[in-house]
Amino acid sequence: MKIVLAYSGGLDTSVILRWLKDNYEAHIIAFCADIGQEEELAGLEEKALKTGASKCIIEDLQEEFARDFIFPMFQAGALYENQYFLGTSIARPLIAKRMVEIARAAKADAIAHGATGKGNDQVRFELTAAALAPELQVIAPWREERFRKEFPGRAEMIAFAKANKILIEASAEKPYSMDRNLLHISFESGVLEDPWFDASAKEMRDMYKLSVAPEDAPNEAEHVDLSFENGNCFEVNDKKLSPLGVMQTLNKLGGKHGIGRVDIVENRFVGMKGRGVYETPGGAILHFAHRQMETLTMDREVMQLRDSLVPKYSSLVYNGFWFSPEREALQALVTETQRDVTGLVRLKLYKGNIIVAGRKSPKSLYDSKIATMEGEASTYNQNDATGFIRLNALRLKVRAVLQEARKQTRQWI
Repeated sequence: MKIVLAYSGGLDTSVILRWLKDNYEAHIIAFCADIGQEEELAGLEEKALKTGASKCIIEDLQEEFARDFIFPMFQAGALYENQYFLGTSIARPLIAKRMVEIARAAKADAIAHGATGKGNDQVRFELTAAALAPELQVIAPWREERFRKEFPGRAEMIAFAKANKILIEASAEKPYSMDRNLLHISFESGVLEDPWFDASAKEMRDMYKLSVAPEDAPNEAEHVDLSFENGNCFEVNDKKLSPLGVMQTLNKLGGKHGIGRVDIVENRFVGMKGRGVYETPGGAILHFAHRQMETLTMDREVMQLRDSLVPKYSSLVYNGFWFSPEREALQALVTETQRDVTGLVRLKLYKGNIIVAGRKSPKSLYDSKIATMEGEASTYNQNDATGFIRLNALRLKVRAVLQEARKQTRQWI
């Protein structure tokens, strides 16, 4: 049997690699998508082979990740439950897509992942596989009772790793899991399972990887200019960049100023609530700047229509339906709404805050001659507001009259 395993080198996938090899008597192809983990990839191939993999494939998918997944999602203004930038959610369909391609090329029997049976990632991996390669078997060890009996918790996995000389970062001193990519890094489980636990406390400072604590950020604000075309940022501080370059540049700027930290109790797709702590420095800046550009260039009704679809779009991404006809249909609408989202946004970064410092566009819908309060003559006649208000007030007046009539009738009776 041949299995393609989504491999990160972390505690879960390292243990699972060895477990699959032994329990399925299989050849394991460990696949790691380089989507911005940076130093986490150091020595990964050697580690996978020592752990028992027959082969380890590491591919740089960062540009594709930024161009084809992050940017379209940010054009849509996606934000799950008004807080989460979907950093883990948007990465899974890309990883699963490439796993499917590798499995077919290698004539593998199955793909496998280390997602817990209580989380969202299992759904994201498997819905992508179903959409792209329904013939492939999917193995999810965390949903097998024999695996859970052997590893009822992280402590047993840590002990197994040590006994089998598998190098891992997790320990009793750092009992939480991490997932990093170009868009964010997430932290969950362990001490973070208590929603009252303060993840911003001084003793937790070492947990964070991408950003300084806002209290430790520079005392001087820093300005940054973002240029947009058709809803996509293509230039930062007058330097033209690819989508990957934009994310890398904004991550450094945001991290320096403590931007983009989110601590949320979110509603998982499988039905329970879960607590996650996230760092999304570049994504937070891009999301804010994009919205500022839209306020200047997007028609009111178009914006309200698109905004009404943000919860649906965000849920589709969060729940694993990236490769679904409804997400693709929504994306087509989003693309249409972004035709005029072009121009320059200037932001000020200061101690965890993003402050707008200006915006301009050759496609701006803002007309100072119309909006001015200085009494200049324009195409807007203030007298017209009288009839406008009367018409909008008509139904309210009718309702008030009827309510008063009913009140009088009840008093008479």
